Amino acid sequence: MNVMSHRAGLSRLPLRAAAFVVLTCTAILGISGWGEWGSRDALLRGTETEMANLARSLTQHAEDSFDLLDSGVVGVVSRLEMDGTDPSTIAKLRNLLELRKKAIERIHSLAIIDDRGNWLTSAGTVSSTFSDDEFFRHHQISPKREAYVGRPIKSLVDGEWVVTLSRRFNKPDGSFGGVVLATIGANYLSHFYQQYLIGRNSSITLVHGDGIIIARDPSNDKFVGRSVADGPLFRESKLQPSGAYQFKSMLDGVERVSFYKRSGRFPLLLIATVDRQELLAPWRAAALSRMLFVLALAMLIAIIGAVLVRQLQRGQRMAAALAASESNFRLIAEGSGDMVTRIGIDHVVRYASPSSKRVLGWRPNELVGHSALAGIHPADLPVVEETINRLKRGEVDEVRTVQRQRHREKGEIWVESTMRATRRSDGSIDGAITVSRDVTEQKELEERLEALAIEDSLTGLANRRRFDERLDEEWARAYRDRSSLGLLMIDVDHFKAYNDEYGHPAGDACLRTVAKIIAAEAQRVSDLAARYGGEEFAVLLPNIDAAGCARIGERIRKAIRTAGLVHASNETAGCVTASVGGATCRPWLERTGGPGTLVEAADRALYGAKEDGRDRLVMSVEVFNLLPMASGQ
Repeated sequence: MNVMSHRAGLSRLPLRAAAFVVLTCTAILGISGWGEWGSRDALLRGTETEMANLARSLTQHAEDSFDLLDSGVVGVVSRLEMDGTDPSTIAKLRNLLELRKKAIERIHSLAIIDDRGNWLTSAGTVSSTFSDDEFFRHHQISPKREAYVGRPIKSLVDGEWVVTLSRRFNKPDGSFGGVVLATIGANYLSHFYQQYLIGRNSSITLVHGDGIIIARDPSNDKFVGRSVADGPLFRESKLQPSGAYQFKSMLDGVERVSFYKRSGRFPLLLIATVDRQELLAPWRAAALSRMLFVLALAMLIAIIGAVLVRQLQRGQRMAAALAASESNFRLIAEGSGDMVTRIGIDHVVRYASPSSKRVLGWRPNELVGHSALAGIHPADLPVVEETINRLKRGEVDEVRTVQRQRHREKGEIWVESTMRATRRSDGSIDGAITVSRDVTEQKELEERLEALAIEDSLTGLANRRRFDERLDEEWARAYRDRSSLGLLMIDVDHFKAYNDEYGHPAGDACLRTVAKIIAAEAQRVSDLAARYGGEEFAVLLPNIDAAGCARIGERIRKAIRTAGLVHASNETAGCVTASVGGATCRPWLERTGGPGTLVEAADRALYGAKEDGRDRLVMSVEVFNLLPMASGQ
């Protein structure tokens, strides 16, 4: 029964791991989807802001246009009420109207109409009688003197749609004397709107206050004069004077994102819109590609999680089998090549297998009754103790440690130990089973491999890989600390000729000598000397200025020359010499550059040293804005 309960407890870990994987994948997909939806909303809000600015600007244009019309009408009304409508006055006003129409392009026509609706004079094409027109009837009935903007009408003379602005003028006795009329063409407004390129299927519409379209771009001729009074902007009285809204157009059935603006001075409403599908098409394409990537990532995590859960299940089956076969423990332990010990809750060894002699040099009877922590290196002891305490607290069922331990004959060795908690019948922990093995050879091999991975085998300096890693680290540190970073690039002069003349073994010996000289000058802990490639070396100098970098470079150059390695092909010096290029920079001042900027600057300086005759140091001017310039030092 206890074994079954133990197995049931073990089975919960894979289930929890599977639940964690599912939750992680769901969270990744959810967060990504939320972010994409947020970018969609941001796009719509940004478009609404653009439409708002456009609508306000074009509403102001419409108001300015009607103001221009009205300013001319007001002047004519004043002259008529002062001078009357006799032929001489009308003749003078005709000239005035003609001049005003020519001066203002947007005016379609200007006219003076008497109290019966008959034409007196005009500038532009107008009808001869207006008695049936809406604006005339309005002024005939209403004594109000303010400007009246009428519905768009189609001119009977040239067939163009126009919008009227008119004012009443009175006779000397105060009775209705007639109307002064000014019109603006719908085509003018439509052509003006064409200059605003806000989208392939966008539209700008100017609507009269009662819902009749005054002008529209595009398809002005198709839609002008049509009513949109059944739309929400006219049916819903709670709408604000301006605002953004999304709707399906009554004119072409397109889903649109728009901003509307009502004029505060004239019965005008301007609507600027973009096609919703056209607007969202780039977002949809980008969001789809990003979500496919996220989905692929989630699937990869799910696959890795499935493999992990399977491994956990396999490990737990093995642990359960071990617990079920505890009665065979001693038999297995006796035949094992690894040292098997049973340790009590007080760390005292209760049992040790015969392999303890081979692993630690102590017989089992010499270990039983003593602390299992005896002989562990003091530096590793705190970590081992904390790991065992976690096992004792029940936080984990199995732990693995690698620590240095004293061998009776060999001195200090590396030991890998795997500990698994053992429990009483009530489930409380009473100790642990430990399997230990000597991994000294493996550890030494790992250290050698690690050294080989970052060390140049010929010179003993850091290799190119280690140099690149340290350059990235020091660049980031200098950026964070706002300090400087220096680099020296060193190239042995005429080294190919040296190899050809003295042979490759002599060439290798030469490189080792040069490497020792360079390493001796990289004295600070933070300095790094590396073989950059072939006969080229690099010295990374954190937290140094240009002067300090130059001093070290010059010492290296002189030391290589002073070493006196005979080089007959180097006709100038007769011995082995080196060219040195140096550069310093302040990474925190570099906004767009990276570590490659410093390497490029030092390399250019090295090239300059070679061009100037070799066996010299050239320092690059401190790198600013990624534009290094070389100068001799």
